[in-house]
Order: sequence, then C-alpha cells, then structure tokens
Amino acid sequence: QVQLVESGGGLVQAGGSLRLSCAASGRTFNSYAMGWFRQAPGKEREFVGTIIWSGGTTIYASSVKGRFTMSRDMAKNTAYLEMNSLKAEDTAVYYCAAISSEVASFWFVRPQVYDYWGQGTQVTVSS
Repeated sequence: QVQLVESGGGLVQAGGSLRLSCAASGRTFNSYAMGWFRQAPGKEREFVGTIIWSGGTTIYASSVKGRFTMSRDMAKNTAYLEMNSLKAEDTAVYYCAAISSEVASFWFVRPQVYDYWGQGTQVTVSS
C-alpha cells in the first residue's frame, strides 16, 4: 500500500504563490506517474496536471498551464506543485494521486485511473 500526504496549502492573496508537496511512503514506491487534482465546493474533481515519475514529462490542464509547475524529487519520493499568479478561481482542495502502471497519457485526466490518493490540502485565494 502506498500512502500519499499533501502539505503546503493555505491562504494567499490573488497574484501570490504557493508550493504544494506530496510525500509518498509505504510499500516500495514505484509509481508510473503522479497527478494533481483539485475540487472546489459544489464542483467535480478537476485535473490539474500529471508528471511521469521517470523522466519528468509533465502534462497540464489548460487552466493552469504557464502558471503552475510540477516537479519531483525521486530521492525523497516527493512531488511538488508550484503555483504562481494564483487567482480566486484556483481556490479548492488539492489532491495528489499516483498511477501504479503505465497508461496512455490521454487517461491522465480521469480520476479513475489513479490507484492512490492523498487526503487533500486546502488552497484559498483571496481576491
């Protein structure tokens, strides 16, 4: 079993920045990819981006491309989501998730593809 723990959420003014972390632990961590999703109140869970663990290839949702950057530290089994130029509409609970086995990239946007999920961290952007 793999455990994912997010941290780094908080309250920030519009235009500000935050960096989220997602630390993986448990059985030998060997996931294919790590994804980030977010969910605002009353809305469906929304794809933010995915980073392929080996190689670091990233795929972003159009709503965050150019503002958010994903990275990972393989030695620490930790993924990061750097969020810049934050907007009020970025307010949500942010989740990280892991895919165990290789899948085609067009599946990354589907939450059902991910095998493990973190508990989420709240990001609130005040306008």
